[in-house]
This record gives sequence, structure tokens and C-alpha cells, in this order.
Amino acid sequence: MSTDTTASVSTHILDTSVGRPAEGVTITLAARSGFDAEWVALGGSATDADGRCKDLPALPEGTTHVRLDFETEAYFSKKQAEAQQDAPRVRDSGAFFPEVAITFAVTPGEHYHVPLLLNPFGYSVYRGS
Repeated sequence: MSTDTTASVSTHILDTSVGRPAEGVTITLAARSGFDAEWVALGGSATDADGRCKDLPALPEGTTHVRLDFETEAYFSKKQAEAQQDAPRVRDSGAFFPEVAITFAVTPGEHYHVPLLLNPFGYSVYRGS
């Protein structure tokens, strides 16, 4: 929940290769207060069965930039292992991008929902609502 002095962040992931939410992706959140300030790790969480991460840490007052790090390699490795139980191996790695880092600017009092559309060989991100 944001206040007049802080922003808030939420996210979800859709695995576009299967048209379903990406469950179990670990996400970490970092923030900084100014373009040249050091990043401060705030913690993280993992996506639920609906691909949502509902319990990201609150942003500290004065945050101007946020970074979400999505650990995609473990997710795709697990998905590939599950698929290989029913079919022969199709490719030799689970994901071309082992992680996705999204950095964006924030304004106090605003909420930022940042969805990630993900597949093994690409991704797209946008500011949602």
C-alpha cells in the first residue's frame, strides 16, 4: 500500500509459451533513492499458482528507482524436466535468459504493477494497472 511519501510495487508473470501463469519464480526487490545512490536489497518472494507475487516488501520513503530481479532459469529448468517425462528432449537449455532484471523510476504516492510476459527465448514487460 502506498502513501503520499512512498510508492508501491506489484508484479505477475505469464508464461506465454504455454499461456499460463508462471508459478514458483523467485523475485527479489531492490530500491535506491537517487540516480547515483547505491541499490539496497529489500527482500523478495515467489510467484503463486496465479503467477502473482503479492507480498513484495514495502519501499522505503525516498525511493526513486526500483529493480525487480526475476530468477527465470530455475523455473524453465523445472518446466523442461516436467515436459521431458512425456516427450524427448527438444532443446539443451531451459531458458536463453537465466534472469530478467527490470529497473524503473517511481514517484511517491503511485502504485506500479509491472507484469512480465515470459517465454524461454524472450520476454516483454510493461506498466500495468
